[in-house]
Amino acid sequence: MQLLEFEKPIVELERELEKLRAKADSQDIDMSVEITTMEAKLAETRRSIYLNLSPWQRVQIARHTQRPFMLDYLAQVFTDFCELHGDRRIGDDEAMPGGFATLGGRKVVVIGHQKGRDTKENLRRNFGSAHPEGYRKALRLMKLAEKFNLPVVAMIDTPGAFPGIGAEERNIAEAIAYNLREMMLLKVPIIAIVLGEGGSGGALGIGVADRVLMMENAYYSVISPEGCAAILWKHRKHAPEAAEAMKLAAPDLLEMGLIDGVVKEPEGGAHHDHRAAALAFSEAVGAAIDELSKLSVKKRLDARYDKFRKFGEWTEA
Repeated sequence: MQLLEFEKPIVELERELEKLRAKADSQDIDMSVEITTMEAKLAETRRSIYLNLSPWQRVQIARHTQRPFMLDYLAQVFTDFCELHGDRRIGDDEAMPGGFATLGGRKVVVIGHQKGRDTKENLRRNFGSAHPEGYRKALRLMKLAEKFNLPVVAMIDTPGAFPGIGAEERNIAEAIAYNLREMMLLKVPIIAIVLGEGGSGGALGIGVADRVLMMENAYYSVISPEGCAAILWKHRKHAPEAAEAMKLAAPDLLEMGLIDGVVKEPEGGAHHDHRAAALAFSEAVGAAIDELSKLSVKKRLDARYDKFRKFGEWTEA
C-alpha cells in the first residue's frame, strides 16, 4: 500500500492500536479504556488531517496508485459495457477505452483515460496519456452517441496528452482542438468527471461538457504543479507552492465557477473505499444525466456555450 508522507501519524496510531488489541487478546487483559482512548485519538487525528488537506496533498492523493481508475468505476457502477476499439484512421489506443454501457438503467456512451497500477499495465495504458488515436476514437464514440441519442459520460484521469514524437507526427494538437469544437456542438448531454489527475489539454480533449464534476481529491489544471514550479521557480521542489498558487483543487475551482460540482469521497480519499466512492460517483453522474435530459437540445447547447464563454475571471492581489 502506497503511504503518503502526511498520512504517517495516522499509520503510527493504527499500529499502536493494533498492538493494544493484540496485547489484550494474548494476555487476556481488559484494556477497553486504553483501546477506546486510542480509537478516539486515531479518529480525531484522521479527521484533522483530511479536513485540512493542502492543494499539494490533494495532488498526491489524486495520483495514488490504489485510487479507483476508469475501469474500476465501470466495473462498480456500470453494467452491459461493450467496449469499442479504433479511431478508423490509425489504430486503437488503450489509454482511452470507451463504448456503450448502462448506468442505473440509463443507456450511455462512456469514454475516459485509463492508467495502470504496475509497470506492465502502465506501459499498456501509456500511463493514462492518450495518443491522437485516443482522442479521435473518443470523438467517434461521441458521434455514435449523438446518432443514437445517448448521453456521454467522460471520465478524466490523465497527467496530459502524450507528448512523444509519434503523437506530434500524427497531429495530437489538431485531434484535441477538433474535439473541443465538436463537443461544443454535440446535441446529446455530456457529463465529464475528473477522477484523479486532470492535466492540461489531455484532460480538456474530453472535458467540454454540460456538467463538469470533480471527485473531492482530484485536481484540474493547465499544467502540473511540478511543471509550473520548473517554469516560475526553476526547480520542481517548489511544486507545493505552485499547487497553492494555481488553485487547482476542486473546492477552489467550484468557487471560481470552473466546475459544476464536487463529488464527496470517503474519508482519506477514494483509495480507502472504492465502493463508497463508486456510489457517490453513480449518484452524481446519474443526477446530472437526469437533469440535462429534461432540457431541449437548443437550451442545452445555449447553456453549454454560455458556460464556457464565462470562463476567464481573475483576481488581483
